Amino acid sequence: MPDVIVAGGGPTGLMLASELRLHGVHVLVLERDAEPARIVCSLGLHARSIEVMDQRGLLERFLALGQKYPLGGSFAGIRKPAPGRLDTAHPYTLGIPQNITDRLLAEHAAEVGVEIRRGCELVRLSQDEDGVTAELADGTQLRSRYLVGCDGGRSTVRKLLGIGFPGEPATVETLLGEMKVTADPATIAAANEEVRKTQLRFGLMPLADGAYRVGVPAAGVAEDRAVPPTMEEFQRQLRAVAGTDFGAHSPRWLSRFGNSTRLADHYRAGRALLAGDAAHIHPPTGGQGLNLGIQDAFNLGWKLAAEVNGWAPEGLLDSYHTERHPVAADVLNVSSAQMELMSLDPGPQAVRRLLSELMDFEDVNRYLIEKITAIGIRYDFGEGHELLGRRLRDVGLKRGRLYALMHGGRGLLLDQTGRLSVTGWAERVDHVVDVSEELDVPAALLRPDGHVAWVGEDQQDLLSQLPRWFGAAVS
Repeated sequence: MPDVIVAGGGPTGLMLASELRLHGVHVLVLERDAEPARIVCSLGLHARSIEVMDQRGLLERFLALGQKYPLGGSFAGIRKPAPGRLDTAHPYTLGIPQNITDRLLAEHAAEVGVEIRRGCELVRLSQDEDGVTAELADGTQLRSRYLVGCDGGRSTVRKLLGIGFPGEPATVETLLGEMKVTADPATIAAANEEVRKTQLRFGLMPLADGAYRVGVPAAGVAEDRAVPPTMEEFQRQLRAVAGTDFGAHSPRWLSRFGNSTRLADHYRAGRALLAGDAAHIHPPTGGQGLNLGIQDAFNLGWKLAAEVNGWAPEGLLDSYHTERHPVAADVLNVSSAQMELMSLDPGPQAVRRLLSELMDFEDVNRYLIEKITAIGIRYDFGEGHELLGRRLRDVGLKRGRLYALMHGGRGLLLDQTGRLSVTGWAERVDHVVDVSEELDVPAALLRPDGHVAWVGEDQQDLLSQLPRWFGAAVS
């Protein structure tokens, strides 16, 4: 019997499963599709997700197959130069298609011992005080101690649990696909430049093999967005928006997305939890969706592992909802705001012009960048130092760098005094005595997800905080 069943083998599910395995948890991933998805929804990783990969020793794999783009202001397509003093060692966006991200995360999951079963569709579940029973479409029943739904915006797990998913329906829709075109590159470049002066949901982006990724506003909102558009619909909308269909033909895949927003009422129901798009959906403006899911998994993994392994302090697992639900609510707000600012109506255009002026102020530009990239997140750990609740960037140390010490997914006490101790918690917290010119605090206690849980130099004060995050001391 697995400790945890993860329903959904996308980036959120694979990241979560790998995090659980770092702590010895037996994980089974059930993926409905027999083969990896062809549709490429996400095109890159933001700074916080890049940090997550670095914290687990995976970044070099992603860098080898991605393309770095300098991080600059881009809110609703309003371009501004990058401000100085961004709080990250990775001030760039990593362009990498989602199918490659999926493959790299699947390879990592296999390396750490995650069992992945494809072609397995979950259709029913029930739970009691000891565990969860999942039934598959073929009648197979599986039992686990916990189950996490990472099965997308139409989540079966969420529906079976009866968790509410309130929000706003779509009012506009965009067609998206990959296809061949006969138009020459100069014609396409000219159309991109001219049409995007007003219509930011339009664009043709060349791919490495000569095909194009094409986006164009739809004529209306489909009754069922699960039904992909036809090639004829795509061609018709291209002609309506750009005056030509660019000779588009031979589609690889076609899809549609809207601007609907929905957020689960709660992320946990007994022994079942939600993560990623199963817990929240929003417009893709700003490219936050995949990143938000990966960061959900990074927050949940060590907490659920602590629960499974029996040392979680009271309330630790529930802090997953407490911390991540407000983050998702903010992403829904930000992505919706960007969609409004892309409207051609006079009101949104007036606000867009004003925001463009405000973004010339460096602090405003930085604030918006920190929202999009998630490096500005601060969880509420109570009163204290300004670092408390924030993740700590990858600071340089005398003997290396911080993130290189976090690959195992454990807590970490970075002690610049050399006088502190984690005796009693050494199985869960690494004690690193080193110094950094970039860190002006005597010592910092980091959770496994890199967020600062304590700052100071008093041993008794440290002892008051270790149990809050790492359970009772082991004698």
